[in-house]
Amino acid sequence: MITMEIATINQYIMKIIIAAREQDSINQIAKRINISYGWTHKWCRKLINLGVFKEVGLKLILNKENKFYKDTLEYIKASFSKDINFHYSVLELFGIKYCFTKTDSVFIWTKGGYNIARYKEYYPIFIKVKKDDFKTFKEYCKKLNLKINAKKGIFYFIEVLDDFEVSYSDSIPVDSLNAAIGFMKKHIYNFQPALEMIQEMYNKNLNIKYKEAEYV
Repeated sequence: MITMEIATINQYIMKIIIAAREQDSINQIAKRINISYGWTHKWCRKLINLGVFKEVGLKLILNKENKFYKDTLEYIKASFSKDINFHYSVLELFGIKYCFTKTDSVFIWTKGGYNIARYKEYYPIFIKVKKDDFKTFKEYCKKLNLKINAKKGIFYFIEVLDDFEVSYSDSIPVDSLNAAIGFMKKHIYNFQPALEMIQEMYNKNLNIKYKEAEYV
């Protein structure tokens, strides 16, 4: 049975609990959760009072044995570790360089309009992670019970690279549109319908004719 101070639990507290590292600062947490310093300071102060953090100068030292911290983390894992949307959205709290690639670049550039060969029992999420950030990425995944390169369920399929270019679609980090188109053309039999969508959405001349209407 998970017990916690209900009045303290909210989206900001949960984001801070997820984003927190063993040694941290309010400023760095604010950057990772993309909330103003003042607002982050307010909720970090509550967590300091609850014993989740110990304040040492400008540093915050995380107390992993703190009951509120452990209960909140268990609640997050129980509620979201099998949620597909959570796997996408939580990455922005890690403070690492990453971007979506392959099937997910298609998914994102088509605004969720094209997804293929994935379902909840087998749902790889394709991302690139910068080599320098891979250790941190694995630590967050372990903390949240998120799987990497598994064979079933929801998991991250990772490319670890020294560096890579990142484009954005609706503020989501992703391979460039041209790179996504190149991937689709390479696997044309799986992605021909998506190429037609891209052609229409972005006014690209890809010479793709897939709709049944084209053959009538």
